Amino acid sequence: MATTVKNVGILAMEIYFPPTCVQQEALEVHDGASKGKYTIGLGQDCMAFCTDVEDIISMSLTAVNSLLEKYNVDPKQIGRLEVGSETVLDKSKSIKTFLMQIFEEHGNTDIEGVDSTNACYGGTAALFNCVNWVESNSWDRRYGLVVCTDSAVYAEGPARPTGGAAAIAMLVGPDAPIAFESKLRGSHMAHVYDFYKPDLASEYPVVDGKLSQTCYLMAVDSCYKHFCNKYEKFEGKPFSMNDADYAVFHSPYNKLVQKSFSRLIYNDFLRNARSISEDAKEKLAPFSNLSIDESYQSRDLEKVSQLIAKPLYDEKVQPSSLIPKQIGNTYTASLYSALASLIHNKNSSLAGNRVIMFSYGSGSTATMFSFRLNEGQHPFSLTNIAAIMNVSEKLKSRHEFAPEKFVDTLKLMELRYGAKGFVTSKDTSLLIPGTYYLTEVDSMYRRFYAKKIASNADLSTENDSLFNGQ
Repeated sequence: MATTVKNVGILAMEIYFPPTCVQQEALEVHDGASKGKYTIGLGQDCMAFCTDVEDIISMSLTAVNSLLEKYNVDPKQIGRLEVGSETVLDKSKSIKTFLMQIFEEHGNTDIEGVDSTNACYGGTAALFNCVNWVESNSWDRRYGLVVCTDSAVYAEGPARPTGGAAAIAMLVGPDAPIAFESKLRGSHMAHVYDFYKPDLASEYPVVDGKLSQTCYLMAVDSCYKHFCNKYEKFEGKPFSMNDADYAVFHSPYNKLVQKSFSRLIYNDFLRNARSISEDAKEKLAPFSNLSIDESYQSRDLEKVSQLIAKPLYDEKVQPSSLIPKQIGNTYTASLYSALASLIHNKNSSLAGNRVIMFSYGSGSTATMFSFRLNEGQHPFSLTNIAAIMNVSEKLKSRHEFAPEKFVDTLKLMELRYGAKGFVTSKDTSLLIPGTYYLTEVDSMYRRFYAKKIASNADLSTENDSLFNGQ
């Protein structure tokens, strides 16, 4: 059975992010930061965040339900459901079990899979699990479903502008328009304390910003080296960035993506790859004898390599930067929101292209892997994925909050993190019909959700369908 499947990968995608956001420029003023610190220094434009009626579970419910409905997928046709997240609401009960409510309604409880957790890498682990299942002898010819969901929030300080919130659902199966080149995969795993969440009473992480950036770049270098070795082994020729049409990165903030892509160009220079022009070789020559550690600390190398990489960055990376710059770092959903941006921007011209993906999770885990794109067949086609995600309309219809209101919202969420016995505002006025929302957490910590049905925001939520958290 397994030998008959080809082009296993992503058949369909849906993205959901909260309709509430704060402009980074306004946040600079509020925080007393220098002008451009968040917008130019971090490369970010806007940041999505959850109010008291939304969380990772409600966003996931919305994304999954929307994908099934818009692609007309029978919930009984889902055989594996994997969730990637680092936002812990329960130390035992998986997010996947909450999503089972959608499938139980249709009589389907025969669904494998649970949650994967390791910082921002969990979504990639979940995706690999589903792909490997479809390619294996265990596959029962049903679809796999992957959900990446996180609400990234930080304590007041320099890291707070690197937050964000979103959920992405991806349908996995054979004959996919976004197909894995399964043998082209290079990973890097190490033990570091660059970003971690040891305080289970708090949603906020402990962050060593400088170390985290270095670990990310180290992982880029290592994964690219392994990826190039795999390519040469299986394709019989050297790899360079000329062999990739696009490169998509996990995006904590856009400036780090720019630095990371320039590292790939620097690596091609060190490997004497054909992608490096004579002019670029001349400019990078002074840095050819730097040790690895010295190269991470060299500001001059960073400036020169980014300058050289800029034309290729604009061509190969910039099309994937829209959503991450607009909604912020969404942890496990970040890499796939960048992929969604690429499909949104270039869907009509992507057929036949190779896309290199780089996934990073602190701690640390990272993988570089490859997709081959083809137009596909309706409804599982690139153009239909772009149409269903409807990115432009979702971004345009958001509501900007003043920084003061954003800060007050985070304070409320701090108080309620891990709490019980409270009812939310149930204010769904900013939510579109079809959106799930949190209604209460009872005295036994059970979470209850409802789905907004009425299009009139003033109608009572009594008309909405109720989901319980049991």
